[in-house]
Amino acid sequence: MKKIALVLALFTFGFANAQAPLEEGGLQLNAGIGTSGWGTPVYVGLDYGIATNFTLGGEVSYQSYNQNVYGTGDIKSTIIGIQANGNYHFNEVLNIPSEWDLYGGANLNYYSWTTKYNGEKYDYNGASNFGLGLQIGGRYFFNDNFGINLQLGGGNVVSGAKIGITYKL
Repeated sequence: MKKIALVLALFTFGFANAQAPLEEGGLQLNAGIGTSGWGTPVYVGLDYGIATNFTLGGEVSYQSYNQNVYGTGDIKSTIIGIQANGNYHFNEVLNIPSEWDLYGGANLNYYSWTTKYNGEKYDYNGASNFGLGLQIGGRYFFNDNFGINLQLGGGNVVSGAKIGITYKL
């Protein structure tokens, strides 16, 4: 355990010249896992700097879960999500050090939900599969390209929290 803590400390403090948030025209890749009442989502997304302190992005996610309904059978669900988001980055306004990136924004999403009940397939697709959500999050960059992220949000299937990695391209 001490070796892991030492490696993380050296990794964290060894890179002091990280730059955040994403610059205009810049791209970054995000990936990780989330929390949800319907399984553990896995996601991957891309953000693009459209102007100083503003980004637009897209994300896809996958999650599945199983339930055993007492006396009636098994329910297996699969959820695939597509999301567009926009964020404002507060670093300049709040005078936050460049290793950090604090942001907030909104998202529009669509989720395709498929359930199998005792082997019979049901697709739940329609207007109710669209949603709007809000998020707030932060990143810490270890160097100019690599960081970790944490995001809290609501209003969609991945409501709750997401944690993952960020890589600037």
